[in-house]
Amino acid sequence: MEQENVYNLDRNMKVHNFNAGPSVLPNEVLYKASKALIDFEGSGMSILEIGHRTEPFLAVMEEARNLTRELMGLDDDFEVLFLQGGATMQFMQVPMNLLDSGETASYIDTGVWSNKAIKEAKLFGYVDVAASSKEANYNHIPRQYNVAPQSKYLHITTNNTIYGTQWHSIPETEVPIVADMSSDILSRQMDFNRFALIYAGVQKNMGAAGATMVAIRKSMLGKVSRQIPSILNYRNHIENGSMLNTPPVFAVYISMLTLRWLKGQGGVAAIEQINNKKAALLYDEIDHNPLFRGNVAKEDRSKMNVTFTIDKPELEEEFLKFCKKEDIVGIKGHRLSGGFRASLYNALPLESVEVMVEAMKFFSMKKA
Repeated sequence: MEQENVYNLDRNMKVHNFNAGPSVLPNEVLYKASKALIDFEGSGMSILEIGHRTEPFLAVMEEARNLTRELMGLDDDFEVLFLQGGATMQFMQVPMNLLDSGETASYIDTGVWSNKAIKEAKLFGYVDVAASSKEANYNHIPRQYNVAPQSKYLHITTNNTIYGTQWHSIPETEVPIVADMSSDILSRQMDFNRFALIYAGVQKNMGAAGATMVAIRKSMLGKVSRQIPSILNYRNHIENGSMLNTPPVFAVYISMLTLRWLKGQGGVAAIEQINNKKAALLYDEIDHNPLFRGNVAKEDRSKMNVTFTIDKPELEEEFLKFCKKEDIVGIKGHRLSGGFRASLYNALPLESVEVMVEAMKFFSMKKA
């Protein structure tokens, strides 16, 4: 009985976690992972100790890949990989595999991460910036964009974690679309088959830090003339079932558990309804509270990363301290945007948003 108490996580003692990433994880995932850290499926070994090419872990990797395919509804042309290096590695790996020297790729610049992706792509070919909201401090998604018809692909960042904007409709173009979905992957329904390649660091909606999911159409590969280092060649990873080198075992395991949890919730359609409620509740308070205001165009507001400021800047630190006292953490805005940021990822319960809203109401009543 004492040993079972060690495993029994009491999340009532934990905080309301609005961190932008790594993010809050489901209770169920933490409980199962805590047991696996001691004894993975009765093996007598920790999940941290098992061989990565043994049958138990091969089954974990396969289930993680299959659940991703199922939850995204991907067609047979797609392969799903779990890699290392984060989304930052993909800024380089995407053009290395898809963009030949002398060819053009189009990018839409909606924030820091898309800007970094543009910088890396320029090392491999020509980059056409089809649109940018930089001049407006990335406070909206560009409505007008011109995608060069000769482009090998169009790259977008579907959700902008720092600035709090999100694409609510996918660009209409004949050019294959590549998307960085690191901060809104599997948070809402969409036709994922419209994309040629999707990548996402898993540490926000798909698990813990350490792995990156890549879903790629096989038909996009093998079209560049350059020599690609073996470890960076998507085709090599596909041929080896995401086991080309030692994978991030624990991160993949957490992703598998998180994907199981998401499926158990009813999948993407069910979690989208909850996410919509969370976002609507918080934005409604921001819009009606006299002390706070949103940072971005209402039509482009992110349902994952809610950014806002306080009308009395001298109260910013006081509000942060008040929230910490109320067990609300992770709401300090990014250094580039300031203010506040509340991240509403899949595993964040509605109750946490309700607590946040009540804190804003109370603080405003005292200070407005």
